[in-house]
Amino acid sequence: MQEACDISNMLAKVAPPPNAQEGSLEELQSAVADLLHAIGRAFQDRPEEAYGYVVRAAALLRPESSAAIADLDLYDTQSARPPTLRGGLAPWMVCRVSTYIETHLDSAITLADLAGLAKQSVYHFCRVFRKSFDEPPHQYVMRRRIERAQGLMLQTNLPLAQIAVDCGFADQAHLNKSFRRFAGQTPGAWRRARVAPIQ
Repeated sequence: MQEACDISNMLAKVAPPPNAQEGSLEELQSAVADLLHAIGRAFQDRPEEAYGYVVRAAALLRPESSAAIADLDLYDTQSARPPTLRGGLAPWMVCRVSTYIETHLDSAITLADLAGLAKQSVYHFCRVFRKSFDEPPHQYVMRRRIERAQGLMLQTNLPLAQIAVDCGFADQAHLNKSFRRFAGQTPGAWRRARVAPIQ
């Protein structure tokens, strides 16, 4: 509870009164740094409450009119909570799991690893993941790997075998099979249709 008061006080420090002169950049940087540190601690125990503070802090830092800032209730974290799907993953779980997937697309990602991040059993995790992401975990990971491969095909001249390895596929044949299932054509044909030949 003391931490919540500390965060609210920091939010008040960051938000100037409507008729106040602008503070120095150093004061603002210091206040924001203190606020983010406190929010980071709050995320461990009360993620939904901390999310509310993050939303409030973002609103305060936007270049809006001072009247809009004055209307903010710095102590109301209920209205700033992210929407939670019934039966789905909590917002902090969605963030943690999706970040892990994005940063580990080039390596093996197991259901046990993902379920451990969300602190759930594998069975329960698969069920709630599907509610939150509208597809099962394996399909989501494969789709993200294909999307990353598409990005690399458009932005680089890397051979498809290298792109396959960089995106977590066993080899180019694995990429070809998965890519055809998701995109409806082979990676080579997809790339040729979208990348202009170099003159």
